[in-house]
Amino acid sequence: MANGEPDTLIMWKRIIDVALSLAALFVLAPVFFVVAMAILMESGSPVIFRQQRIGKAERTFPMLKFRSMLVGAEKIGPYFTVPDDQRITRVGKFIRRTSLDELPQFLNVLLGNMSVVGPRPHPLWLNDKYRDNIEKYMVRHFIKPGITGLAQVKGFRGETTDPAMMESRIKMDVFYLENWSFLLDIKIIFSTVFNVLKGDKNAF
Repeated sequence: MANGEPDTLIMWKRIIDVALSLAALFVLAPVFFVVAMAILMESGSPVIFRQQRIGKAERTFPMLKFRSMLVGAEKIGPYFTVPDDQRITRVGKFIRRTSLDELPQFLNVLLGNMSVVGPRPHPLWLNDKYRDNIEKYMVRHFIKPGITGLAQVKGFRGETTDPAMMESRIKMDVFYLENWSFLLDIKIIFSTVFNVLKGDKNAF
């Protein structure tokens, strides 16, 4: 992070993260309930899907999502999601398209694994694929990963097997680290809300 005293900025970023997450969990509690009930009614439990991701200092943690796929989907298909993926449930298609599947990550923020804004945490296999092939790839682990990030609002969302797209995403992540400010975080949050409301073609 480029501006100010790093320790003070990190402290304030954490305070804001906690405040935003508590507010989101309180305001969106009815949405959590409706989504959870819809998943239970369509495909049973579990409601929450946990996947190991890479966080700050390369530590792994279980990232939380509302389950949008059939139980055991990772055992019956590719690691990454593809358009018209038959493993995705009907409820899952809706919550992925509207990004409601990401809401449980506010709990990750409260637990200290994530920030509201930061580089998106990658699955372990994606890290293994690109860490030695893209310049500055591992720099993204200098800070906590985010629910949303600069790369995502610029259109580089979701898992990808395209090296060129991944390289562009990493450039956005590094730019965020080198030019971070509270104003930049605010812009990313508003851009994220706007993108969710208008619909994201990469959300599938």
